[in-house]
Amino acid sequence: MPHRVFRLIVVVWVGSLLTVGYVVAPVLFASLDRMTAGSVAAQLFRIEAVIGVVSGVLLLALGNLFVRRGNDAYRRLRWMIAGMLVCVLVGYFGLQPFMNALRVAALNAGTDVGHSAYASRFGLLHGVSSLFYLVESFFGLALVWMLPGSVAQSAPLR
Repeated sequence: MPHRVFRLIVVVWVGSLLTVGYVVAPVLFASLDRMTAGSVAAQLFRIEAVIGVVSGVLLLALGNLFVRRGNDAYRRLRWMIAGMLVCVLVGYFGLQPFMNALRVAALNAGTDVGHSAYASRFGLLHGVSSLFYLVESFFGLALVWMLPGSVAQSAPLR
């Protein structure tokens, strides 16, 4: 049962990560004006970041439990989870406050960030944040790929 919970958390995290970043956000920007799409996307990425932190912490705890109980199949997975968690923490919680400050400063100046004096700085931060999101996505795909195929392959929990 704990192995199934581990898989479920992985699938929810990676599935939401891929859906929000590569399906929902592009559709928002193709369908809505930039300011509205950016506002909705920012809310979705905030939810995604919380999902990532909660999932990462739970998966690390479960992975550590499995490894302590002799299940080495989860040893490498913990490193991918840690990598994903670092990407969330740096990409969202590290860079996003600066991006939000630039967005607010532009709004206070009476324009959107894309047409403000802060556009180049915002673009740079957005690019770095997107890179972290991409790396997190690759870690997530590798994590799903490397999940143990069946519980029978892994050492039983005692």
